[in-house]
Amino acid sequence: MTEFKELGLNDDILKGIKDLGYKEPFPIQEAVIPVLLAGRDVVGQAHTGSGKTAAFALAMLQKIKPRNGIQGLIMAPTRELAMQITEEIKKFGKYTKIRVVTVYGGQGMGIQLDALDRGVEIVVATPGRLIDHLKRGSIELRDITHIVLDEADTMLDMGFIEDISFILDLAPEDRVMSLYSATMPTEILRLSEEYLNNPKQFLLSADDLSGDGIDQSFLVIKDRDKFKYLIDFIKPIKRQCIVFCSTKYRTRDVAKFLHQEKFNAVAIEGDMSQHRREQTMGKFRSGKADILVATDVASRGIDVPTVELVINYDVPNQELLYFHRIGRTARAGAKGKAITFVSYSSVGDWNIIKRQIKVPLEDLNQKMGIQISIPDPLKRQMPSRRYGGQSRSNYSRGGRSGGYGRSHRDGDSRDDRGGGRKRYSDRGGKNSYGGRSRW
Repeated sequence: MTEFKELGLNDDILKGIKDLGYKEPFPIQEAVIPVLLAGRDVVGQAHTGSGKTAAFALAMLQKIKPRNGIQGLIMAPTRELAMQITEEIKKFGKYTKIRVVTVYGGQGMGIQLDALDRGVEIVVATPGRLIDHLKRGSIELRDITHIVLDEADTMLDMGFIEDISFILDLAPEDRVMSLYSATMPTEILRLSEEYLNNPKQFLLSADDLSGDGIDQSFLVIKDRDKFKYLIDFIKPIKRQCIVFCSTKYRTRDVAKFLHQEKFNAVAIEGDMSQHRREQTMGKFRSGKADILVATDVASRGIDVPTVELVINYDVPNQELLYFHRIGRTARAGAKGKAITFVSYSSVGDWNIIKRQIKVPLEDLNQKMGIQISIPDPLKRQMPSRRYGGQSRSNYSRGGRSGGYGRSHRDGDSRDDRGGGRKRYSDRGGKNSYGGRSRW
């Protein structure tokens, strides 16, 4: 097996890696790091938990010089993911004297300006807040040598492509750039053709949406019975657990129920302030809370190696959301479990997801002898749409479980800048920042 020291990384970075207990790189790290160090652009298709953050972070840390201005830029779709990337870079770069800052909507501008004034070499940013800094001159891109677009497909879904194009048009052409995405829709391929120079492609997970390494099972039950079975499945767990719900109302109710049952649980959903979100996630990451109840605001921003079980309390309305959720367990090659509660009204959505799962899936109804009795009207309902859009909610307290992406469900972790997303396609080819879009 290849070891990190064989990839050409310097001693300071290898010391940081050793402190974290890693010796051998994961496949995407072994493939990508030497290419980036050689100065070639990269397109990587890799699923969550595959180690891609270390792949681009280690190469960037190797090439960037301390106290030489902002040289590295990483763009991520959500504040949670941006903060997670920043923490990983700080761990790997512990001995390098390279400083990193996160800029994202929802945090006071003053905090970010103070950090920038103290001097940084790497900026991890959500697109909207980055543009705010570019417009006021607190961030300049003239010395950028390395750019990363992480979770590019999510940025596409959230309507950030015009923002990304605007930012990349301001960056020097002579830079090393990498793009990572779980899927490769046409728009992402077009973006890579436009802004990357002869990139080497690593499609390490083109067909891997199976959730390999995760023991997956499902239980079809009445919606009112979910609380009971939730307790039954959580009690034996010795490590940490995440429960994903479809709406903020459901999240609050499940967390309240778990507190009443004397479980050490915390909740995170879109209406929480950024400060409370960070407090909650900090409590869970540090192990001070055993259970995290969350909406999909957190499905791509949690990297906690001690998560043993993921429970889908509600069936997500898209296949990719399912795989992003269960990917919170079995991190970095570990093993984990995922259980999906399927209410009678969600059977159609679940059947669509099941067709994408390529590993054995355990039917808990058969194992536990639980009979299914779906009313005839529900049997005749058509399945909800697979991609985007609004789907029905299984919960009736005013919350709608919108599609992942452009909907404003939950006020989730969109990088808002004081309002809805701006659209530029009808402005004669110009974007709202005064520059001409290359799209």
